[in-house]
Amino acid sequence: MTLKKINTVLTAAVVLFILWFGTEFILSPATTAPGFGLPSWPSGDGGGFLVVKGIRDVVLALVLAVLLVTGHRRALGWVLVVEALAALGDMATVLAHHGSVATAFGVHGFTAALMVVTGLLVLRETREVTTAPVPAPR
Repeated sequence: MTLKKINTVLTAAVVLFILWFGTEFILSPATTAPGFGLPSWPSGDGGGFLVVKGIRDVVLALVLAVLLVTGHRRALGWVLVVEALAALGDMATVLAHHGSVATAFGVHGFTAALMVVTGLLVLRETREVTTAPVPAPR
């Protein structure tokens, strides 16, 4: 299996995971929220913020999907690396609000690491393509 195929499979897995998780937050925030790692359900009408988080995740996944499907590999690599900041932000939020350390690192930290590694692999793949020797004109 070529590096490009491996990167495509990894990226597709990231897209599907983020899309699934975001959709869960939109459709059933009450049952999905405990998996986020925070210690308590938001008070008042705070549950709406969980839907906002779900929408954010769906949009992040769709941006990656568009870049993957349209073949913009270099941009895909950079966006994977940058979007990992959202997962790191989620991890920091869970830790700052005395949530589950295991979930903070095991879910959000792992997701961020997977996104960065996948992004760097895609960038490496595109670097190899762009640095290939170009034949001299005859």
